[in-house]
Amino acid sequence: MADVPRFKLNTGALMPAVGLGGWAGTSKEERENGWTFMLSALKERAGYRLIDTAWIYGTEKATAVAIRKSGIPREDVWITTKLHHQHGPFAEKFFQESLDNLETDYVDLYLMHWPQTSKWVEGNPEPTDENGNIIVDDTHTFNQTWAAMEKIYESGRAKAIGVSNFSIKNLEKLFETAKVIPAVNQVELHPYLAQPELKEYCDKKGIVITAYTPTGYKNVLSDPIIAELAEKYKASPAQVVLSWHIARGVAVVPKSSNEQRQKENLALITLDPEDVKRITALDRNERLCNYANKYGQVWGWTYEQLGW
Repeated sequence: MADVPRFKLNTGALMPAVGLGGWAGTSKEERENGWTFMLSALKERAGYRLIDTAWIYGTEKATAVAIRKSGIPREDVWITTKLHHQHGPFAEKFFQESLDNLETDYVDLYLMHWPQTSKWVEGNPEPTDENGNIIVDDTHTFNQTWAAMEKIYESGRAKAIGVSNFSIKNLEKLFETAKVIPAVNQVELHPYLAQPELKEYCDKKGIVITAYTPTGYKNVLSDPIIAELAEKYKASPAQVVLSWHIARGVAVVPKSSNEQRQKENLALITLDPEDVKRITALDRNERLCNYANKYGQVWGWTYEQLGW
């Protein structure tokens, strides 16, 4: 089993720095069968001990199946899940639904998936207008959602709470009312989107950043400098990029259903400080996962509203 480093959260908890992304696809079949790649990741020959899922991924039930089939005690597997952007006004209800899906009475980390709140439409988790843009409910703020999440944290059913896709601008707004400082901010982060200002800000606030899309897809993995370093360290491009994150103190949740790549993603290397700097210098503020559509919106908000 791989020796995975852990990062200490502001709660005192030690979170595995490398976890498995729980996104399985958009079809019902893909989501229901997600337990198969999760189970292979949990097995001793891979050794993951963190699964990052979300209500909207539709893989919370699959996560429960994988943990049950693995035989690993629940307390030995870190579960992160997320409150969907439509569910802010109903945080308690949907948190309990997540617990039921996960077959557990607590989660290790509960994140607010997005700062914006979308309109409630029964049976439609992502209501859109005639242009395909998410319909936003601006009457409910993320400050209100956070207050509800703080109550969940106080109840002990979420051992830590945090946010996702929050900028410095929106963290500042959150701190106007927050009683609890987020333990984690999960954002898109990779060498082409290094987010140095956000990283510095979160470090000062004691917030651990977790990167989604951490390898930057083929866009980053095929970069000549990454290829050069992969040759230097006799490692895969993904291992080089993931090791760069860990060297910066950033946790990662790469998704892979391939057992060999799952093992590779845990086999981190120690990069020379100069090579860490070279990778960071690839930053071009380029979003590869969540970026504005032709109407200038990301899940119903503009870059200005998101603080991007």
